[in-house]
Amino acid sequence: MRLLLVRHGQTRSNVDLVLDTAFPGADLDEVGRGQAEALVERLAHEPIDAIAVSDLTRTAQTAAPLAAARGLTPLVRPGLREIPAGEDEMSSQWQRYVQMLQGWATDPHGRIPGGESGVEFMARFEGALADLVGLGHDHLLVVSHGAALRTWATARLPGFVDEIGRRGLPNTTVIVAEGLPGDGWRLAGISLPENAL
Repeated sequence: MRLLLVRHGQTRSNVDLVLDTAFPGADLDEVGRGQAEALVERLAHEPIDAIAVSDLTRTAQTAAPLAAARGLTPLVRPGLREIPAGEDEMSSQWQRYVQMLQGWATDPHGRIPGGESGVEFMARFEGALADLVGLGHDHLLVVSHGAALRTWATARLPGFVDEIGRRGLPNTTVIVAEGLPGDGWRLAGISLPENAL
């Protein structure tokens, strides 16, 4: 199957550089709404059988224009939610959060108090993906979150880290993967939004 993984559009929390990971989360700002609208044209060439979102507001708002254009109702899967910041929620101090994510490469049981471990994150994110794949669609679009997508793609898509480098994952970046949960995934491409080129 072909899996399009989209980071949600920009929010005020992104601009302010705060760890906004809890429910319901920030709305898209004006730029983010424009990014969401732009996905309709950016993905016009892509067949899409179903769209899935996390239960945080910004993913539903990002998916809405594309879903309307395709006549689809997004499927809500809480397992696609962002990696929680625990007791660092709404903090502008990112160091511990980033260190935890990087540390999962060698210690997937590490966590911020009140957060989750790498093992727990991968289990719930991949569980959500497996549930969606089980619906039988050939072309699935998932709107999720920056840390969640980067962590999953780093672990499951060989070559992703080399391709994305140090530039981060700008809002509405599209990661294209092909494969199946049991067989593995391959990186088929990365599409950055126009303002990130």
